[in-house]
Amino acid sequence: MTKALIESTILSNGVKMPWLGLGVWKVKDDGEAERTVASAIEAGYRSIDTAAAYNNETGVGAGIRNSGIARDEIFVTTKIWNAHQGYESTLTAFEDSRRKLDIDVVDLLLIHWPVKEKYTETWRALEKLYRDGYVRAIGVSNFQIHHLRDVITSGEFVPMVNQVEYHPLLTQAELHQFAKSSNIQLMAWSPLMQGNLDHSILVQIGAKYGKSPAQVVLRWDLQNGVVTIPKSVNPVRQKENADIFDFELNADEVAQIRALNRDHRFGPDPDNFNF
Repeated sequence: MTKALIESTILSNGVKMPWLGLGVWKVKDDGEAERTVASAIEAGYRSIDTAAAYNNETGVGAGIRNSGIARDEIFVTTKIWNAHQGYESTLTAFEDSRRKLDIDVVDLLLIHWPVKEKYTETWRALEKLYRDGYVRAIGVSNFQIHHLRDVITSGEFVPMVNQVEYHPLLTQAELHQFAKSSNIQLMAWSPLMQGNLDHSILVQIGAKYGKSPAQVVLRWDLQNGVVTIPKSVNPVRQKENADIFDFELNADEVAQIRALNRDHRFGPDPDNFNF
């Protein structure tokens, strides 16, 4: 059971990854990203999730460098964007990300979306970066079971992480089970349903523990064995999101939250996207 913000899951290759991290989607690279990362690290966060497509890797890197915390204590994730997929272009894109972040070794590199006829070649490039020691772990994002099977069959390594939209309205039970059976760590983006938290069961459970619906959902993620990366630029909200280690949902409450599932996506469908 996760008891503290710095506690980690252990990926299939033995690398430790914090259960809770900060997501920085839509955080601007005009000083906001640097401030947001710095305040999160000050609050105790030790995992930051960015992406080339977020256009804020420079600010994220600056926030990490100026935090006063040793680089090897911060787990940094970034992603290869769709337009850069393919073998050689992925290697080039990674160098660009590494330069912007200004870090030598990235902790986790993901393929952002499964671009048709490209993601297996992109995966081959990630495997090379992993073998060469430029990344500590490699994985994918927004991959369905059939996408995962493709890279597992064609590649040398099984993805260590699959980051997907995951929340009480989209529990993706079959995908989650496949990930568990394949030793792939599931990771939730948009865990707070883009603020759509007005569900009576979340309010009721929160009242019992003196927690907000958001804290209840994040606790539920962790108890389901899912790494979670809520985004907030507000230092107070960052601390609130991290204050989920002093209570535990019972089995009935976990099941009640799971029963909210409607297979509802707030983001794009990984089998039908055009970007």
